[in-house]
Amino acid sequence: MTIPPDVHILLVDDHPLVRDGLRARLEAVPHFTIVAEADNADEALHHAASRTIDLVLMDINLNGMNGIELTGRFHASFPEIAVLMLSMHDKAEYVMQSIQAGARGYVLKDAPAIDIITAIDTVMSGGLYYSAGLSKQLSRPLAPALLLTPREKEVLRRIATGKSNKHIARELDLSVRTIETHRLNIKRKLGIEGQADLIRFALEQTVIK
Repeated sequence: MTIPPDVHILLVDDHPLVRDGLRARLEAVPHFTIVAEADNADEALHHAASRTIDLVLMDINLNGMNGIELTGRFHASFPEIAVLMLSMHDKAEYVMQSIQAGARGYVLKDAPAIDIITAIDTVMSGGLYYSAGLSKQLSRPLAPALLLTPREKEVLRRIATGKSNKHIARELDLSVRTIETHRLNIKRKLGIEGQADLIRFALEQTVIK
């Protein structure tokens, strides 16, 4: 039996009781470790810069900057850290905004604990996860290009011209590793595996024209 790799988690929620409940539930999972908690953007970003974090469990309602905006900050500054939204809001616009900001999943707070655990494992395996309760709210399929963040669209435009990761990194003033991460995220969100298919998709999308 394969033992899942350890997942180092940052909890971001402005309610201490909610964080306590999440910590109790998640720390019962052997391969989950809660490394830090935060109730605002500054604290969350500080933890991300100073600790080893694999995944952020992010609420939308925070003191100051909201969780969707903070997700965008994480995606831009720490693209290697996965963000999973955990919210009481079940409206499609919140889900859409979260996806565009870079979140890899969206789970409702009233979901069973097993759903949250499954969501974390799915996201850490490279997949996307959404609570079953959101299906009625998401009345139409999401257009693939809308899943991408503005930065990912910039990278996709350059991929379409055949530019290398090194070239794209130089143009966008980013590290090659960051570009590689963006490329992997784009493929994951679009369900694309091969480079040729990725370029074909990019050429077909008005977002890169």
